[in-house]
Amino acid sequence: MDRVLVIGCPGAGKSTFARALRDRTGLPLHYLDRIWHKPDGSSVSRAEFDERLSAILAQDRWIIDGNYQRTLATRLERCDTVFLLDYPLSVCLAGAAARIGTVREDLPWVEQEFNPEFRQWIEGFPQKQLPQIYELLEHYREGRQIFRFRTRQEADGWLRGLNQG
Repeated sequence: MDRVLVIGCPGAGKSTFARALRDRTGLPLHYLDRIWHKPDGSSVSRAEFDERLSAILAQDRWIIDGNYQRTLATRLERCDTVFLLDYPLSVCLAGAAARIGTVREDLPWVEQEFNPEFRQWIEGFPQKQLPQIYELLEHYREGRQIFRFRTRQEADGWLRGLNQG
């Protein structure tokens, strides 16, 4: 496990899982939200994002946290391990709501409200994004370890097992 993707619905706890994995493995952690977003909430250009992502992908060891479906196939080609946090929508909505007002390592600003547009994107994730993720994971499954966790307890149990290994 040298090149790891952590993906799933916003609010599932991808960044929390990725940090725990980093702390246990020593792998460098990169947040796609930190690459894409500027502190003022605007975004870098696609070209700049792609350039920065390519530089990370060229490294031998990393954890990349985030979906960014447009670049998922590119990241899947290079990774050796994928963690899909495939939690119920209610868990993801609660997770996204709970982090409002919190300083986060993975985001360059503090969310002050649960943005209605973002909430709507989360609500559509199971129908719009998840089927595409399943397809890509099936296509890229050969030569990769793919872990799909349905609950936070499953993910936490896996991390505990990593500590004992």
